[in-house]
Amino acid sequence: MALILSIETATKVCSVALHRQGKLLGVSELFSEKSHSGAITLLIQNLVTLSGFQLTDIEAIAVSKGPGSYTGLRIGTATAKGLCFALDKPLIAVHTLEAMTYGLIHKIPGNDYLFCPMIDARRMEVYCAVYQKDLQEVWPVDARIINENSFTELLSIHKIIFFGDGAAKCKPLLSHSEHTCFVEDIYPSAADAGELAYQKFTQQIFEDIAYFEPFYLKEFFFKKSG
Repeated sequence: MALILSIETATKVCSVALHRQGKLLGVSELFSEKSHSGAITLLIQNLVTLSGFQLTDIEAIAVSKGPGSYTGLRIGTATAKGLCFALDKPLIAVHTLEAMTYGLIHKIPGNDYLFCPMIDARRMEVYCAVYQKDLQEVWPVDARIINENSFTELLSIHKIIFFGDGAAKCKPLLSHSEHTCFVEDIYPSAADAGELAYQKFTQQIFEDIAYFEPFYLKEFFFKKSG
């Protein structure tokens, strides 16, 4: 049956989705930055129940592994691991930026665009990558400080679609090129992560539950008090 539960908490959007054989059965999302820890288990239970299943019916748990919010990624990973241990099910990790791109490419006709998902980091920094329509990397995932010269070389020969919550703040710096295109209201969703997770499920690409860690991309430092 390949029933997969997917969890997405890398940004302020908290979402869970249920797929069977790679087909979306249902998705539940909250757009509240501080809701993740308190809401995610309730979202999961309601989604599974309303879809006509029990948690024991799930065959794998997928989690969006980052990059993204340190706290959000910790919550999603801890929840996914807890379910895997409790249900004795495998863990699948899906790259957040890749899933964002996957969710958009099917909506864009033609093959003459590159895709640049952007997740807001801080100030003018974003977590981003550049993909072809087949999800092949053109630029690897990185934390980049954006200025008016960013992407100049690529924009000289390619049209690039920028999207994600990091793209909005970069738009004034990148709009000078006629090869830029900005798509609004694209965010990480468990619905997109679940479809990619099914591909990994069929190939039996699973994570080590005990040792898996999110892809933070940058080190997180706690400030010492006193």
